[in-house]
Amino acid sequence: MNRVTEKQSVRALLKLGIAELGDAQVPSYTLAAELLLLHVLDRDRTWIYSHPEEEIPASDAERYFALVSRRVAGEPTQHLTGKQEFWGLDFEVTPDVLIPRPETEHVIEVALDRLALREHRAGRTQKAAGAGLQIADIGTGSGCIVVALAKELSGASFVATDISVAALVVARHNASRHNVADRVHFLECNLLEGLPSSQLATGHSPLLFDLIASNPPYVGRREATALMREVREHEPEIALYGGEEGYEFYAALIAQAAAHLKPGGILVLELGHNSLPAVHPLLDASTWTNIGVTDDLVGIPRILAAERL
Repeated sequence: MNRVTEKQSVRALLKLGIAELGDAQVPSYTLAAELLLLHVLDRDRTWIYSHPEEEIPASDAERYFALVSRRVAGEPTQHLTGKQEFWGLDFEVTPDVLIPRPETEHVIEVALDRLALREHRAGRTQKAAGAGLQIADIGTGSGCIVVALAKELSGASFVATDISVAALVVARHNASRHNVADRVHFLECNLLEGLPSSQLATGHSPLLFDLIASNPPYVGRREATALMREVREHEPEIALYGGEEGYEFYAALIAQAAAHLKPGGILVLELGHNSLPAVHPLLDASTWTNIGVTDDLVGIPRILAAERL
């Protein structure tokens, strides 16, 4: 079917895109059609709906329907537009990084709340800008966590690690895009293994943090067939799968975090939908205190937080 004519309005293009994506049972097909059209036209949603009769050149219409066809074939909308919003900020997204999810914003919320509560309990005035704080983001991916925290805590310094060189390239771009690159040190390593944890073993003082946050790989490979096609076929396996069960990364991450947190330092972890029973016992009472769980908006235990004794 030839969907491109010499003169087509914004309304007509959007209607055709919605219909095609809807017929293909693409999730959130109306939103996907809008985002793809916004991307092609380089306009915002307000403009599209206030200019429904604006005629669109055939070349733009062709680009739009090419993207619609790729979305029907399973490519994520974010890979087609190259961006995703997180914490009110636009992030560059490529197939080399996990697409930021709304539930990961709970990591930011819990981290900021825990830092404020720690100051309150200590009887100190809250450092709104995070002056002097050292914070780490483990498995940074697109950099969405570290960049969001850096925007909120302009006086803090950050380390962001990832095992993927390609992911670190994207994260650096996002840090530069949001003008926080001068406060973030990016490091290629597995979890925290690139940081000295013992002066005795390395000859260097251990790098200790006030806060460590992480959204580690937590999908079990045994769940792969149940994943949406967009996720299973297009998102990076190294950022997606945490082992056969999905929670295998947490033991090493928690042990390493214990070695790199200051006394009273805070650990904030995102969890998979069924990870809590396996992960919670890893926070033993001899090392951790003030352990708390935060549910996401649909009631799934999503964030596990604790403080280092």
